[in-house]
Amino acid sequence: MMIPLLTAQAVAFWVFAVLAAVAALGLVLSRKPVHSALCLAAVMICLACLYASLDAPFLFVAQIIVYTGAVMMLFVFTMMIIGVDSVDAMVETIRGQRVAAVIGALGLLVLLLLAVGHGVLTDSKGLGAAVGDQGNVRSLAYLVFGRYVFAFEATAALLITAALAAMVLAHGERLHRKERQQARAARRVREYAEHGVDPAPLPSPGVYARHNSADHPALLPDGSTAEGSVVPTLAARGVVVVDRGRLVAPNIAADRAVRAVRDDQHGLLPGEHELPSPGPASELTGAEPAAGPDAEPASTGAHRREEDE
Repeated sequence: MMIPLLTAQAVAFWVFAVLAAVAALGLVLSRKPVHSALCLAAVMICLACLYASLDAPFLFVAQIIVYTGAVMMLFVFTMMIIGVDSVDAMVETIRGQRVAAVIGALGLLVLLLLAVGHGVLTDSKGLGAAVGDQGNVRSLAYLVFGRYVFAFEATAALLITAALAAMVLAHGERLHRKERQQARAARRVREYAEHGVDPAPLPSPGVYARHNSADHPALLPDGSTAEGSVVPTLAARGVVVVDRGRLVAPNIAADRAVRAVRDDQHGLLPGEHELPSPGPASELTGAEPAAGPDAEPASTGAHRREEDE
């Protein structure tokens, strides 16, 4: 009894077939979408290696470029938009979807049994007889655009329909007209006249604070902090600098240096116009700032708005 020799093609088949089966089980049994996506990529790469072992270079390249590249990137971008920590709802939103899923699974099982049975029970011609002298790519083109041209066109129409459906779903109707700059300015003036809302935009982070970092709230002319000048995400994380002493200390130090030079030039005694030390830490709720003898009251801005109204 002769023992059949194992060829490289047979070894590659058994290795990549087992890896593909294990990766497919991981795809189905994984709870995290990221792990399922990685298992799906492993299945596609194993299928590409199987095509390469069967002397099908065109299918090998198409599997790597189209499925492993394009389709996997689609899955990854979808997970990036949805989020990897999103919780799946277990409520059945579509009636009868479980019954339809069971029927579809049974139909797929019958189709696989017919395909495997046809491959096992019938004699295969072999790669040389099937391809002939034309080569793999030419024989594949003859089958796609010759014998199976209607199935190929139906598949192409299905893909185009899916692309058009995605475009229709992505194109949403506007609930409101797009607000232009002129309309935005008119709305701000109208809100100021009716409700007293300040039409001026809020300052950017770091204005009057001697620091342009995004976690430093802007200081208004009266010394208080502008709550809307920082990103709400930073405020929720608690990384915003809310110590008013840290915000106004550079300004006070610079003002003291200017006053010292001016007093020295005018022959005044040191400390006559010295500003008091900054007040305690305050939150972004806008506590009253520490004011010097020459500073205006904190309510000056509010009085000016009342006078304008």
